[in-house]
Amino acid sequence: MSLSLRFAAGSHKGMIREGNEDSGYAGPRLLAVADGMGGAAAGEVASSEVLSTIVELDEDLPGADLRDTLRLAVDRANDRLRVMIDDDPGLEGMGTTLTALLWTGTGLGLVHVGDSRAYLLRDGILEQITQDHTWVQRLVDEGRITEEEAGHHPQRSLLMRALDGRGQVEPDLAVREARAGDRYLVCSDGLSGVVSRETMQDTLLALVDPRDAVQELIQLALRGGGPDNITCIVADIVDVDQTPSDIPLVVGAVADDLAGDTATLPTTPASRARELTAGEYENEALVPDAGVPNRRRPKPAWRRTLPVWGPAVVLLAALGGAYWWTQTQYYVAKDGEHVSIYRGIDTEIFGISLSSPYKQYSAVTMNLIGAEYRDSVEERYDASSLTDAREYVQKLERQASVCRQVVDWNRDHPPTVSPEVPQIPEQPQAPVTGLPGGDNVSASPTTSVQAAPMRTPTPTTSARPGSDSVSRSTTRPTAEPGKTAGSGQRPGANQSPPQGLPNAPAPTTTPPPATTAPTPKIDLGPDQELIIKCDEQPNGQS
Repeated sequence: MSLSLRFAAGSHKGMIREGNEDSGYAGPRLLAVADGMGGAAAGEVASSEVLSTIVELDEDLPGADLRDTLRLAVDRANDRLRVMIDDDPGLEGMGTTLTALLWTGTGLGLVHVGDSRAYLLRDGILEQITQDHTWVQRLVDEGRITEEEAGHHPQRSLLMRALDGRGQVEPDLAVREARAGDRYLVCSDGLSGVVSRETMQDTLLALVDPRDAVQELIQLALRGGGPDNITCIVADIVDVDQTPSDIPLVVGAVADDLAGDTATLPTTPASRARELTAGEYENEALVPDAGVPNRRRPKPAWRRTLPVWGPAVVLLAALGGAYWWTQTQYYVAKDGEHVSIYRGIDTEIFGISLSSPYKQYSAVTMNLIGAEYRDSVEERYDASSLTDAREYVQKLERQASVCRQVVDWNRDHPPTVSPEVPQIPEQPQAPVTGLPGGDNVSASPTTSVQAAPMRTPTPTTSARPGSDSVSRSTTRPTAEPGKTAGSGQRPGANQSPPQGLPNAPAPTTTPPPATTAPTPKIDLGPDQELIIKCDEQPNGQS
């Protein structure tokens, strides 16, 4: 089955803008929308010139490599703007977005720069197939604001990419498969910024004719306030037997001198390019007047208001350049209880932070990196590059791993408590014996014991009747100190203490000291030297 395009296009200046800076082109093979910027700095000139350059793509046999073909077309369009600005420095500051689809018969090539959009309606679902190149979209991608907040953000129109004749442009390029029944919508932000995706989906599903769908979408944007220029193209992929479109249409700034802001062009690629680049159009034949120079004449309003918008454009360009520089900076700082690499600089402008988390490291927690690293992270480590930031985080990961092993070690090896030496209770003292009369006296360090004096008997003689023996009583000599009369024992052996003296205290026995097993040592190999930086030190080690 052979496929082709059936399309319609429309544009309106909106309810607030004085002029229309949007330009749109719809042909048998090329669908394109350009949203000019710069206000009095000829935004309509930029959008018109870009479309007049890429209209050459609307030929019968596009190049084999769609991406290269589209990239070269964008480079030629940007170079065209550069030449115009060099010839007339008063055009400095103009620029435009570009979103275009190039049809090959079996698929479509997509090129996109800026915040105009392309949508695909397939199987009843409308899907956005481009991504806005705006600062606000970057905030959404980073999770710092929601889609709903982006729709009301004061900087939602600040572009990060555009065709402005300065430097190289990096467009988004893609190739998409075509299916019969697919419906594509290409539009400026005057439509997508006012009408919700759900409402656009319902409208595209309800209206079969692309012309009706285009008109209804524009009316919806106008009823929503029409704060910006509104341009849209609706194209259906149909069988060649279903009457495809073959007459190119131009809308918006490229046709603003024609009735209804819409014009038709000749059917050959060469004549279309010639018409678009010739200058002012004639209402009837769309043939350039011989007296008009072969160059589009910008409107004079921008020259009168140059002192007003000139400084603003310079300031905006400076802010854009400054913001771009901030996004090349990185630092490491605390992110809750963890550590993160941040992209940008740690400051705010008008309540908007110029930094965002680039990557969080959940394994690196603030309580496991030691006081030295913790102070550094809390104060912010400014890295010289992303590589430097990553190397610093690797050091933190190594330190956190060591401190985590120390904590685990202490949990598995609790501190050993030395057993106390048991105290031997004082032994009771034995009583002192051997006093006269058999009295016992206990020795006490506070009791004084005095011995009674011993009487020495007087020797006597007595004679028994009938016996020739004489009993003789003699005086018993006093025993020498340390000896007992008639004992025959060695001094000090089984002797009672001397009379009148307390017993000597019993010797005290000191138990041997308790012995404990040696405490094991933690060994972390080459990371051993990092233990000293941990807040918690291993048990049993000095």
